[in-house]
Amino acid sequence: MIKIPASEITPEHIYLNRRQFMKVGAVAVGAMALAACGISIRPQKENAQGLSTGDAATQATEQGQLLHDELGDPVNSFEEITNYNNYYEFSPDKQAVAPLSKNLQIEPWTVQVGGLVNKPKTFGIEDIRRKFTYEERIYRLRCVEAWSMVIPWLGFPLKYLLQEVEPMASARFVRFETLYDPNQMPGQKDRWYPWPYVEGLRLDEAMHELTILAMGLYGKELLPQNGAPIRLVVPWKYGFKSIKSIVKIDLVEEMPVSFWMRAAPDEYGFYANVNPNVDHPRWSQKSERRIGELRRRETLLFNGYADEVASLYTGMDLRVNF
Repeated sequence: MIKIPASEITPEHIYLNRRQFMKVGAVAVGAMALAACGISIRPQKENAQGLSTGDAATQATEQGQLLHDELGDPVNSFEEITNYNNYYEFSPDKQAVAPLSKNLQIEPWTVQVGGLVNKPKTFGIEDIRRKFTYEERIYRLRCVEAWSMVIPWLGFPLKYLLQEVEPMASARFVRFETLYDPNQMPGQKDRWYPWPYVEGLRLDEAMHELTILAMGLYGKELLPQNGAPIRLVVPWKYGFKSIKSIVKIDLVEEMPVSFWMRAAPDEYGFYANVNPNVDHPRWSQKSERRIGELRRRETLLFNGYADEVASLYTGMDLRVNF
C-alpha cells in the first residue's frame, strides 16, 4: 500500500498562488446523481484566503487513510502519476516526458471552440478557471498498452463548456486538437506521426456526466507532462482518447479521423472502448498492470464504468467497433 504524504495533496502554492485555481461554488446536480451511482466525486471547499484546496484528500491523509475509487482501489501516488506519462509530443519514453516538458509555456493559453455551434467562443484559460466549478473525480485510467492508474483529477464536465457555445442540431461528433509547437514539443519533429494530435468523441459521449475537462490533480494545477493546462478525461475509454494540452474543440457532422486512427488504423479505432474481449493486434486486453503493483489484474468492461455508459453503445458490436 502506498502512503501519500500530505505535502503531495495540499501543496503550499495552493495557498500562495497568485490566482484562484478553483472556482468556488455548488456542485452540479448531475454530479450528485453520479455520487449516488458510486462514482467518486469530491467538491472542493474554500479556505480562509479564498483559495480552494484538495479538502477531501487532505482530510483523508491527516487521518492516515488513502483515497480510493468506488471499487476500493487506492489512488496512485503523485510521483507515479507525474513521472510515467504517455505523451508522444515530447517522447515515446514515458519516463522522459516529465523532464522534456517542464518548460512548456502554458500561459497565456486559449481554447477555441467552434464548428457547428451557434455561439463560437475562444476561452482564455483564466476565463475557464473563473467560470466553471471544479470537482475532484477519482477515475481509473487504462492505457491500451495494458497498464493502468487511479488518479484524483480536478475538473468539470465537458458538457458545461459545450453548452456555452450551443451545439447545432447537425453536430454529431466533437473533434479535439492539441497544441502544435515543435520548438516546445520535440517529439513533433518526428515526421512519421500525423501531427497535430487529434481525437474525437461522439456528441453523446462528450455530453456524458463522466466526461470531464481536467485542470488539475491531487489538489494541484496540472503539470505539463499530464496535459497542462487543460485535458480531456474519458474514464471508460483507453487513455489515448484523453487528449492533452487542448487548443481547439470543434463540433462536426462527420466522424473525426483521430491521430492514432491515421497513424495505425488497424490497431486504433474511433470508439476505443475498454473491452477485454477485443485484443490489440499485438497483445491481449484481458488483463492490465496497475502501476505500483506486481501482479496483473483483470480488465473490466468499460474500465468498470459499464453501469453508467453501456447504454451509449446499445446495438453496437463492440468486437467490431473498437
